[in-house]
Amino acid sequence: MIIILVFAIGWVSNSLYTEAASSEIPFGDFSKDKPSPKDWITKDKIHVYEDKIIIDIQGAEWAEFEDTNSMDPIIDSSANSIELKPKDSTQLQMGDIVSYKSTYSDGIIIHRIIEIGHDNDGWYAIMKGDNNSRQDPGKVRFDQIQGVLVGILY
Repeated sequence: MIIILVFAIGWVSNSLYTEAASSEIPFGDFSKDKPSPKDWITKDKIHVYEDKIIIDIQGAEWAEFEDTNSMDPIIDSSANSIELKPKDSTQLQMGDIVSYKSTYSDGIIIHRIIEIGHDNDGWYAIMKGDNNSRQDPGKVRFDQIQGVLVGILY
């Protein structure tokens, strides 16, 4: 009986996925692997107790967000975060979410790195808000990077 139930659940879920993938249902594109943020905090640095959580990281900073909707649904105005200042550009990778000083806007922007390159001026990153249809204008240089997001608290 259990084997039949497991088979039935697998068959139904496979049928739903196949139908969604071949139709207009907004299920997402599972065929593309998008770059994920780097794992900045290893498991041995996280200590969970009954009355508290301790994360052993040096140089952490607290960050809050404005309600711009550019990083919805992962970051919204009610979220708080923990950021670290990277020591150099080699620590950053595509998929990381960083805060940076913009040359085209006032304040600090927090968006995802979608491309990394080098040109005559050195290292640069192209940024984009997850909820934005276009990438941010211009190249972001390492000296503009304020921090890399290592944790989001809701």
